[in-house]
Amino acid sequence: MDEAAAREVVLVRVLDRAEPEVPQWTAADRAWATRVAAETVGTGATPEAFVAARAHAALQRLLPRDAAASAGVWRWLQRPLWRAGWVLAAVAVAFLAGALVDRVGDSRHVDLLAPPVWTLVAWNAVVYVWLLAGGVVALVRRRPAEAGPLARRVRRAVQRGSDQSAPRRLDELGLARVWPAFGAEWLAATAPLTAARAAAVLHAAAAALALGLLAGLYLRGLVLDYRAGWQSTFLEPPAVHALLSTLLAPASRLSGIALPDVAGIEALRIAADGAAAAGAADSAAPWIHLYAWTLVLAVVVPRGVLALWSLGRARRLARRFPLPLHEPYFQQLLRQLRSGPARVRLVPHAQPPTAQATLALREICARVWGDRVQLDVDPVVAFGDEDALPASSGADPDAAIVLFDMGATPEDEQQGRLVRRLAQALPAGVPLLLLVDEAGFGARFAGLGARMTQRRAAWAALARKFGTAAVFVDLGAPDLAVADRMLQAALDRPVQRPQVP
Repeated sequence: MDEAAAREVVLVRVLDRAEPEVPQWTAADRAWATRVAAETVGTGATPEAFVAARAHAALQRLLPRDAAASAGVWRWLQRPLWRAGWVLAAVAVAFLAGALVDRVGDSRHVDLLAPPVWTLVAWNAVVYVWLLAGGVVALVRRRPAEAGPLARRVRRAVQRGSDQSAPRRLDELGLARVWPAFGAEWLAATAPLTAARAAAVLHAAAAALALGLLAGLYLRGLVLDYRAGWQSTFLEPPAVHALLSTLLAPASRLSGIALPDVAGIEALRIAADGAAAAGAADSAAPWIHLYAWTLVLAVVVPRGVLALWSLGRARRLARRFPLPLHEPYFQQLLRQLRSGPARVRLVPHAQPPTAQATLALREICARVWGDRVQLDVDPVVAFGDEDALPASSGADPDAAIVLFDMGATPEDEQQGRLVRRLAQALPAGVPLLLLVDEAGFGARFAGLGARMTQRRAAWAALARKFGTAAVFVDLGAPDLAVADRMLQAALDRPVQRPQVP
């Protein structure tokens, strides 16, 4: 899946999860898009191919309802999101900036201790240490290193350049309301890609800045007679000799240009009144050559390699966009590509669901997992027997729901214990959800909104202990659209799997 197809997928994902539902994109539309995609790619297709085909089919159904408005959206979806010219522009600006740095000392001398060369080398050395430290931290933590402040600013600039404005006439399509959500999700989804692109811009610009500085030095050397010298309040000739010998040693070995001894360095010292010593009358050409070699070795080559590596990584990510297909939203879609129906395990607590409640639960599950969903209702787990879980029948379920009655007071030692035991018993990757039936409690305390609010808060607090959100449904007269959205939201962060004490 390339970047353009991924953008369609993210846009359709936002439409699928919009709250309240987008009028132009109903449950029937979602089911139609899923069915068309499954028929198009076949059951043996890769997950990426199916998800991309579904998104494209969904937009084909949604957008052509207004030809003029949809044309603009299609152009926006298909336009390139990244241009190599941006790197070339950064290189050109950095090269020009380096060439315009015209102070390498006073107007006649190259100060061996304080040219822009050493500032540039020092800055790049700090960057290399930062990158190395970030790589080590990422390796230890087993997660990507966080970008620095400069990289984050460049990444935001790259992102704004890719998606600087929304398509026109979105109001006519009913999509203007979901645009902020799309922007947030797309920014998160493209974080690795934009980070690679930002890194390419920064590395290429740094290499170009060094080349520009060298070009400026050599070009001005054609018309100016530079002389080498140095000044320092604290350093004496032996220290200056040791410093320059260390810093310029690689350049000296590769270029064959020998460095002067301590006496030669002392002869290059410029007096406090600006008068040069006798040795300072020597040409600065050998020193400029040494600086050029140093910049090439310390800046141009490493930064060039890093820029090429970042561009290659960005190209790979753009061609194989890393969508999180392991997330519940995508897993629900992929289950509908399988030949068999999805299976949902229902574990009721304290009392069995009524026939009406079971029918309502199946309708809710059908909206989430497809019309062919199979709802397997376990025997009731009695109050106080939360450790005695019934054995699951058949194959592993695609999801599990533990059903509570709102009339019960949620307690960690009863309901919480059941959730923990069930989370541990389920196979890895099977999401567990908490569903609270409001039917009985709502009928008993009709008109007492405060009681309902307090009890919801108590159940919500219990759910938060497990990193999820409780799904509240009146199974006597369910609002299927609301229940669908709440269940989808809970699937995004199902029950965490705590350790059993």
